[in-house]
Amino acid sequence: MMGAVAEAIRGKLEAAFSPSRLELIDDSDRHHGHAGHSGAGESHFTLRIEAEAFAGKARVMRQRMVMKALADELAGPVHALSIVATAPGEA
Repeated sequence: MMGAVAEAIRGKLEAAFSPSRLELIDDSDRHHGHAGHSGAGESHFTLRIEAEAFAGKARVMRQRMVMKALADELAGPVHALSIVATAPGEA
C-alpha cells in the first residue's frame, strides 16, 4: 500500500511522462537516523522510470525533468530521490 506522498509522486510522473514503466520504492526505513529521516516515512525514494520523453536526452537532463515534475515534493516531504530514467529500448 502506498502512502499519500508516493501516490502524489506517481500521479505527477504519470501525468508528465506517460511512462511505459514506473517503479517507486520507499527506502525511508533504510535511512533511520540519517538526515532528513523524520520517522514518519515517505522521505527517501528510489525511482525507475521509462518514458519516450527521455529519448535523446542526457542523463542529467532526464533527472532535471523528473525533479521539475516533483518540485513540490522535493521542496517538502521528500529528502532524497534516487532516479534512473530511461527511454524505451534502453538498458
